[in-house]
Amino acid sequence: MSEINILTGQLQLVPALVGGFILVIGLCSLVTKERLYLSETLLATVYGVIVGPRVLNWIDPTGWSEDTMQLTQEYSRYALAIEVMIAGVCLPKKYVVKEWISLLMLLVPVMSAMWLISSAIVKFLFDLSFLHALAIGACVAPTDPVLANAILKGVFAESHVPLRLRNILTAESGANDGFGYPFLFFAIYLMRFDAGEALGAWFYATWAYEILLSVVIGILAGYVARKALKFAENARWVDRESFLSSSVTLSLFLVGICTILGTDDILCCFVAGNSFTWDDWFRVEIEDTGLQEALNGMLSMTFFLYFGAIMPWSDYTSENVLHPWRIVLVILLVLLLRRLPVLMLSYKLIPAVRTWQDALFAGWFGPMGVSAVFYAVETIKQIDEHDDLRASRVRKIVFPVVCAIVFGSVIIHGITIPLVLMGRRMGTTLAWTQSYRVPFRTSFRTWSRRNQSNSNDADNESQKSSEISAPDPVLVQV
Repeated sequence: MSEINILTGQLQLVPALVGGFILVIGLCSLVTKERLYLSETLLATVYGVIVGPRVLNWIDPTGWSEDTMQLTQEYSRYALAIEVMIAGVCLPKKYVVKEWISLLMLLVPVMSAMWLISSAIVKFLFDLSFLHALAIGACVAPTDPVLANAILKGVFAESHVPLRLRNILTAESGANDGFGYPFLFFAIYLMRFDAGEALGAWFYATWAYEILLSVVIGILAGYVARKALKFAENARWVDRESFLSSSVTLSLFLVGICTILGTDDILCCFVAGNSFTWDDWFRVEIEDTGLQEALNGMLSMTFFLYFGAIMPWSDYTSENVLHPWRIVLVILLVLLLRRLPVLMLSYKLIPAVRTWQDALFAGWFGPMGVSAVFYAVETIKQIDEHDDLRASRVRKIVFPVVCAIVFGSVIIHGITIPLVLMGRRMGTTLAWTQSYRVPFRTSFRTWSRRNQSNSNDADNESQKSSEISAPDPVLVQV
């Protein structure tokens, strides 16, 4: 009788554990998303920590490649490229032109303030020079489209968050990931060159070549792809499956082209997504297919499961500068001070953010995720390639610090909505028991129906114009 061999290597365990997790989450997705309001990214990250080397040691990504950092960067690059493409495609007709003032405010003064505040916190806690801190602060300055989608999509967002606010936050999360390059390379060039040479390289290499060329490539690629797809559709050359996947394949193509040319592939994909659906034709065609939501769920769950497994827990010890109390403090300070005060002070200058409730929501929900991990690895790569001795300390701590902040963002932002709703329910229930008022469930349903009605009115109006005149739904105050 032949022996039965049970294989327990990484090649066998990884698909079983990842596939099993996605299957289980899918079976109870309505419960987790629409009743518990728990994001898939939160659950995936926790699961990744549990099955990773720190706990059960069933999945160990460090053994998958000789260069784990390179694997992490490429994984995050493609996940980010697809997500920003989806963000660009999801926006209404000519959105970036109609809301250019709001986007400009969010991408220049607001993002710059987020960069400087994050850098100041890192400098204060880890005793770095401000120049070194600027490199780490640049990694966490952009908001993340993967985590933003988890917040801005679904029943809760559609019921309680105005469409104009969802659109501007989606546009910001897609655009500012590509704009992370100028902030990062400003610090890297100053560490590498003298001030005059560094500023020159920053302008011609980063802005003129990486940024402007990426924008031009994105506009042209999106335009040509839209025209070609329309022609193929009218000529009956393309089937439905290929039609629906065209935006994803376009993002993969652009990542390859931009990587060859050495330009900003993330920004290029977002611009191409906008250009691809400039006339709203493609967005309307795929709106009810659910393809993008399914793809977003798969990407977010697999990446954050991987992220949970590669968390550098062993670096957070009392024997070095990454003492646990410093890590906890940097997470809390970055989450509280990086974005919220800036939005509360400047929202009157941002047309799409109309009220202080809008600013409160937009200021709190500016999560850090895939893009932060990508830029942390890019920082290490740049330092290693050019042997920047003055940046050796940055190289040592940038990845564990950024990973800690991302982990904190995933957890805290992931449980914010459930905790807020639980607090409101408990407070309303207590008031009812004391004063015999209408039960919370009834009043909450009435309030939600009113907000849903207002949100639907705004959704219909937004298809005609980006200036929404219908009353906005009331935001749940965070």
